[in-house]
This record gives sequence, structure tokens and C-alpha cells, in this order.
Amino acid sequence: MQRYHNLSGHSGVVAYELGDDTITVQFAGDDSPCYLYDAHKPGLQAVREMQRLAKAGRGLSTYISQHVRDNYARHWTR
Repeated sequence: MQRYHNLSGHSGVVAYELGDDTITVQFAGDDSPCYLYDAHKPGLQAVREMQRLAKAGRGLSTYISQHVRDNYARHWTR
């Protein structure tokens, strides 16, 4: 996992990992939940946008909460 830059300073995202058509996002919290998003859920267009935002270090948590919500392929805790 790569550390999320969190340029706004207010993100719940702490780390991410990019795949060809996937992104795994780790959120802050005691149980450190991780979510896998892929070409099926929430779809390739959303994954590409999430990958772009992750690399930019800004807007990923907001995008997830506004557009993706619970539409993830899988989740687990670390």
C-alpha cells in the first residue's frame, strides 16, 4: 500500500494500492478497513477517476462518499 498524501488534511483515506483496473483504499480507524473497487463494482470509469484522485492526493474520500458509497467489490479489516 502507498501512503495517501491527503493534501486537504481532512481525508479518511490513509493508503491506497493501484492495479490495472482496480484500486484498494485503506481508511483510517481502529480496524483499518480496506475496500477493493474494480471494473465491475463500481465500474471502470469510477475506478479510473479514483486512481487519478489517489495519485493527486486530494479528493478521493469525497469522491467515494459522493459517487461510489457502498458500491465496492470487497472489503476487509487489517
